[in-house]
Amino acid sequence: MEDFKRIIVTDGGKSLVVHNPTSYPLIGCGSQGAVFKLSEDQCVKIYLDEEHAKTEAAALEAGRDLPFIPRIYEHGPCYVVMDYINAPNLKEYLKGCTFLPEFIVKKLLSLLKGLKAAHFTMIDAPLRHIFVLENEVLKVVDHVNSFQKKHPVPLKLLRDLQIILLKDSFLMQVKRLEPETYREWENYFNSKPDFSQIDADPDQDEKIINVDRSIVRPFIGEGSQGTVYRLSEDRCVKVYGKVNHAVQEKEVLLSCQDLSFIPKVFSAHSNYVIMEYLAGPDLNTYLKMQSRLSEDITKRLLGILTAMKKAGFRQIDAPLRHIIITKDGFKLVDYVYSFSRDQDKPLELFVNLKERGLLHSFLEQVKALDPETYKEWTESPITLAPQNK
Repeated sequence: MEDFKRIIVTDGGKSLVVHNPTSYPLIGCGSQGAVFKLSEDQCVKIYLDEEHAKTEAAALEAGRDLPFIPRIYEHGPCYVVMDYINAPNLKEYLKGCTFLPEFIVKKLLSLLKGLKAAHFTMIDAPLRHIFVLENEVLKVVDHVNSFQKKHPVPLKLLRDLQIILLKDSFLMQVKRLEPETYREWENYFNSKPDFSQIDADPDQDEKIINVDRSIVRPFIGEGSQGTVYRLSEDRCVKVYGKVNHAVQEKEVLLSCQDLSFIPKVFSAHSNYVIMEYLAGPDLNTYLKMQSRLSEDITKRLLGILTAMKKAGFRQIDAPLRHIIITKDGFKLVDYVYSFSRDQDKPLELFVNLKERGLLHSFLEQVKALDPETYKEWTESPITLAPQNK
């Protein structure tokens, strides 16, 4: 047998970089590591972080007697050898279903009870981590956070079921089969959320953040760094997928509260920020209904961009979808990279305006209003590439 320990996984920024000098096929790759098939019965997960290997191995050992936990065969500093599961995940299995089969509901309830009885703190699993074997036995993978995060109720499971329109079917059957469990979940949802415990994690290509939409708060939107919920008439909360993103955005928001386009911050925490709720359309939506660009809008955009430069922002940009039109003027959201990413031209704004057929008008108006800024922007050719939405 080849030595799988020769496989190396490193951080490539947006995705993992895998160096595999063996013939073992890659069968899966996520945020924590990559999985390779060793045989018809076994696979190995190679981790980026030794601590993740340690915590997952501990969880698999703790759940050794649970029928839905993969068997662990061997583990080391950066790897765990476990059962190879060749089966569809529950999201794939339920594709096209308009009603959740009762046997699935019963098995999910049994699974959740088992996790609780084994003293796991993550009483939860997303659909993509639950696999349905030929004999209709469920297996759950990815246990790195089983004792690291606290989910007393299945937030990820409910979120995923809601997305595929099966959450109501699931809860209706839970209420009938296990009314006490249903009441326990209902009480949790009716309580005030602890945003420090809300999980936000990147999907496989990290273009968007997945969060627990099952919490009882109006969902506003999500992007690559976090998700926003409305708390009240004038407040919302942004929950971040990565602590460093929270740190970076808090630095900008808190140090620039004197700038008129920065949303007011009420409180800032390790993984979330409570700020003013901005009622109004975004500028991109507004401009879709306009045939021309008014000089007033150009003045407002120019004011934001020049204020950024004076305030020491390293990333000078104002994407149209991030600008909210409020009764107090334009407000701009999303500042994660404002102090860390070098960009002296508003390239995404240029792309947005070009898509609306308004870039030429904007630049001509800037030329008349602020010739120096126009010169800085145009002294070298403006190269525009499509932006990720």
